[in-house]
Order: sequence, then C-alpha cells, then structure tokens
Amino acid sequence: MNLKDKTVVITGAGGGIGASMAHGFASKGANIVLSDIRPENMEKVAAELRGMGVQAHCVVGDIAKEASAEQLMAEAVSKTGRLDVAVLNAGILRDGLLVRVDKETGKVKGKLSLEQWQSVIDVNLTGVFLTGREAAVQMIETKSHGAIITIASVSMHGNPGQTNYSAAKAGVASMTKLWAQELSRYRIRVAGIAPGFIKTDMIMKDMKADALAKWEAMIPIGRLGEPREIADSVIFIAENDLVNGVILEISGGVKV
Repeated sequence: MNLKDKTVVITGAGGGIGASMAHGFASKGANIVLSDIRPENMEKVAAELRGMGVQAHCVVGDIAKEASAEQLMAEAVSKTGRLDVAVLNAGILRDGLLVRVDKETGKVKGKLSLEQWQSVIDVNLTGVFLTGREAAVQMIETKSHGAIITIASVSMHGNPGQTNYSAAKAGVASMTKLWAQELSRYRIRVAGIAPGFIKTDMIMKDMKADALAKWEAMIPIGRLGEPREIADSVIFIAENDLVNGVILEISGGVKV
C-alpha cells in the first residue's frame, strides 16, 4: 500500500508508541485520525502532524465503549472520506500476582482484584474487538481494501504478574489471525505486532522498577526498545501487501 493521502486511524495516540506511529505515518504523507481519552495530549500531537503538511483529526473517546468505537471509525470516514489503515494500539497495565503469600506465615495476603482483571480486559481485549470490528465495517462499506493492525505483546506467551495483560494480548493475537481469514474476501489484511519491553511512559511508570530491571537484563540486545522501532514495524505491515494473518514479534529477542 502506498500511504500517501491515505487515512490512518491510531488508537492510544496521545503519546508513546501511538504518537510515534502517527509521526511515522505522517512522514509517508498519510492523513491521521488520532484517538485517545486524553484530549490535551492528542492536540499536541495533531499540531505537530499538521506542521508536517498532513491532515490530523482528534476523536476523544473510550474505545472500550461500543458507541465510542463506532463513532471513531465513522468520523474517520466522514472527515477524510476514507479509511485505509486502523492501528489498534490503545492499552493499559494493571499488573499483579494472582495471589500474594506472606513468606513467614504462608497465608495469602493479597490477590489480583477483579477490577485489575476487568479494566485490562475491557481496554486491551474488548477495545481491540470493538475498534477492529468497526474498522472492518467502514473498510467494507467504502471498499478501501485496507489493513487492520493490532498490537499484541510478547506477554501473550504468559508473563508472571500479568495474568490480565497476558490473557488479553493472547486474545488479540488469536483475533488477528482469525480476522485475516474472515476479511480476506473483502481484500482487507489483518496482521499484528507483539512488542517486547518498550521505553514508554506506561512501562516506566506502571511497571515495578525491580521487575523492569530484571527484564531489561534478559533482553539479548541489552536494552529496551524505542517507540520508533515499533512504529517502523507497523508501517512495514501497512506498506507490504504480503504481510497478512501473522503476529511479528519485535522484541529484541526477549522470551517470556
């Protein structure tokens, strides 16, 4: 796909990987529709994109809500006349062990809460389902022959302390491969990225320092990934029509 003058929707685009993706697609001449729950962050990114000579539109909403997902993809088409690429990037972390046990007494002193579980499932799995579904609706109706790109994680293989996140990302990987089969008849491609540990605000703020240091030491390339490296990988999927029905692990070689 030649990205010039195409419309790209990016969820979770207010910062981190999402903002880096937006800049990357804009550098290819694509028009960008940004989605996030933080309007002030999006507006800053949008202003930067407009300075690059492309259209940039902001749609505030919670992608875990059906109405918001429907509105986002519909607005992308109403504002730009098309929808060519949807990058389903929005996600959150609410880490915790399934149960925590006091070493001295052997008694359970804590457990992963239902709120921790549900909040991650709502955004990282249900949100991807809803935005992916609505992107497919708009691509089919506009006959765009577009690409839906999901963001999974190497944690999809199972990462201690991330029952909720691992389950959601495994679900995303499964949906990606399934959607590629279902949507091929409409010439819509679906593929995903499974990043390793990337230097974003979410990772740096929400992950415990000792856990982060442990994983950083285990990455074969010896460092965390950079957001632009994930952005470059997503753009590769969008541009290369042969990439379909797969999850590319962009992790520096780390295994969980």
